[in-house]
Amino acid sequence: MKKVLNYINGKWTESATGKFLPVLNPATGETLAEVTQSAAEEVDLAVQAAVAAQKSWRLVPAPERAEVLYKVAHLLKARKEELAQILTSEMGKVIDEGRGEVQEAIDMAYYMAGEGRRLFGDTVPSELRNKFAMSVRVPIGVAGLITPWNFPIAIASWKSLPALVAGNAVVWKPASETPMIAAEFVKVYEEAGLPAGLVNLVNGSGSVVGHAMALHPGIDLISFTGSNEVGKRINAQAGALLKRTSLEMGGKNAVIVMDDADLDLAVDGILWSAFGTSGQRCTACSRVIAHESVKAELEGKLLSRMGQLKLGNGLDDAVQVGPVINRASLDRIDSYVRIGKEEGARLLGGGKPATEGGLADGSFYEPTLFTDVRLDMRIAMEEIFGPVVSIIPVGSLEEAIEVNNRVEFGLSSSIFTRDINRAYQAMRDLDTGIVYVNAGTSGAEIHLPFGGTKGTGNGHRDSGVASLDVYTEWKSIYVDYSGKLQRAQIDNY
Repeated sequence: MKKVLNYINGKWTESATGKFLPVLNPATGETLAEVTQSAAEEVDLAVQAAVAAQKSWRLVPAPERAEVLYKVAHLLKARKEELAQILTSEMGKVIDEGRGEVQEAIDMAYYMAGEGRRLFGDTVPSELRNKFAMSVRVPIGVAGLITPWNFPIAIASWKSLPALVAGNAVVWKPASETPMIAAEFVKVYEEAGLPAGLVNLVNGSGSVVGHAMALHPGIDLISFTGSNEVGKRINAQAGALLKRTSLEMGGKNAVIVMDDADLDLAVDGILWSAFGTSGQRCTACSRVIAHESVKAELEGKLLSRMGQLKLGNGLDDAVQVGPVINRASLDRIDSYVRIGKEEGARLLGGGKPATEGGLADGSFYEPTLFTDVRLDMRIAMEEIFGPVVSIIPVGSLEEAIEVNNRVEFGLSSSIFTRDINRAYQAMRDLDTGIVYVNAGTSGAEIHLPFGGTKGTGNGHRDSGVASLDVYTEWKSIYVDYSGKLQRAQIDNY
């Protein structure tokens, strides 16, 4: 049986606990590997290695640090298919999505390598004579990364690559469900020549490893993607120690379909956003806010297309919807479907685990569509994280925007309309960190900030140049060459 180990200070090691957990293929139920389960002591060893390595790494010129990232990009590109197969086997998403996710990591590596020559500060005129003023970015120190199973290499790339190019070291806790792709990503860093101690992989539970990371005095910031419940707990623990925290949490994303929309295009966008990754994306479309004049036609088109979706093992190129991550998620999704029925929503399609056609051994759930959903229903307000969509009827754009903004989350939103005035009004008024026009709620690109408002996060962003703000501090520098003491705000007036 393949064993997935920790990587601490440049060495692959088994946890001293001697405990392992199985890594399961959610499409078949088979055991793919066993992953070591660490104790707090392993976190401490990883932090010690990271602190020591970062002292030298921060002195390496940023363009030289970037050369390692270019090598990472080349290696990821060379191994793209192999990595996609591993990702799909342990996470379940269809292979095209697996390839796309690895491509996202490749793109991020190239992009952040370029930032090695663009870690810009500012030079500004001083208010005093013979004085120079500027600001520069400096690394924070050791970044603690806690990543989820739904995008196990893409999100890890969003966090680790900017951290490293900015001069930090990393202690990474991947999700227990997807440790194999995490280990392969670390092997890429290793092969690219990253010095020992700069990336450390510590496998284990959130309650043990994640808790130890949040409280460890040697970790200077925590970057977390996951549930609101866990994110709030990390924020309280780490914030009490004045650590920086970057939190990317839940979503309850909506596609608005106006009366002038191209309905076939809207259906394409809804199907991709709602049932891609089996609805297990923080950007997944969970609500369709449909103008009442097109609601019935939209429902018919959605049901017809949903019936054509093929469920199965994501390694099959013909499959369009893979399994959800495990049986616990399957049960939680099913409980929300029951809640929707009890609350009075009308079930149009799906609504149960999929077991026919050789699917019984996996964790499959039928693409599910509710309609006539009211705003006071839990399925309209709470994140389900599965292939379940609720249609909410509205009578105007203003009502649609109000419905979109009423939930506690603010990650992604979308509007389908041919009216440019409506599009710009939606772009202005939708209270989400990402807005799409005539596209679904998923499809973020790596050169723009990723994150949201309200309960989705705490104001920081992954991806794009904005991610560098998470992993750097600003230092202001003044050089006075006047040969005398000059006092700002006093001697110049």
